[in-house]
Amino acid sequence: MKKIFILISLLYNVSLALAQTNYYAVTKTFNKQDYTYQCDVIDKAKFVRLYNKENKFTYADQINKSTGKTITIAEENEEHIERETWTKPKCFSIINNAFSSIEKQRIKGKAFTIILYINPDDGKIAEVEYQFVSFGPYATIPVSVYHNIEAELKKNIWFTPTKEGAKYNYIFLGWRHEVK
Repeated sequence: MKKIFILISLLYNVSLALAQTNYYAVTKTFNKQDYTYQCDVIDKAKFVRLYNKENKFTYADQINKSTGKTITIAEENEEHIERETWTKPKCFSIINNAFSSIEKQRIKGKAFTIILYINPDDGKIAEVEYQFVSFGPYATIPVSVYHNIEAELKKNIWFTPTKEGAKYNYIFLGWRHEVK
């Protein structure tokens, strides 16, 4: 009887350890002491857009400042930032180091999308947005981790806008990222 009780206790503790909180199952706002994040979930696809509530560009069109016109697909293919070798690896390092070893195990082999909205005047990151599915492992990562990534990217990363990029209200840069 004692062995059965111990076995049941162990199984219960293991199940609690394996159960993860899904923070992003529904559209909601996260009000923290120093920041507020918005989680928008597209119902049918269960696709999450997570961003700082102060963001201005998340749902804004990219505009040519001199003409006032929305950027076309052809213009999106232009080079908007100078090519160099340090920013992307530094971005990857900041993102990878933001996750704990336990979180890294949970998200191993899965990717999420990170989008940077870059200020065309000074090349600094103005805003950051994250995209992932609400039923995947990235939905188990607390909003504080995403906020820390944003803060570190804004503090440590900058780009050099091209003449073409300087024409726009923001420069868009995004990629799928698998945490290492």
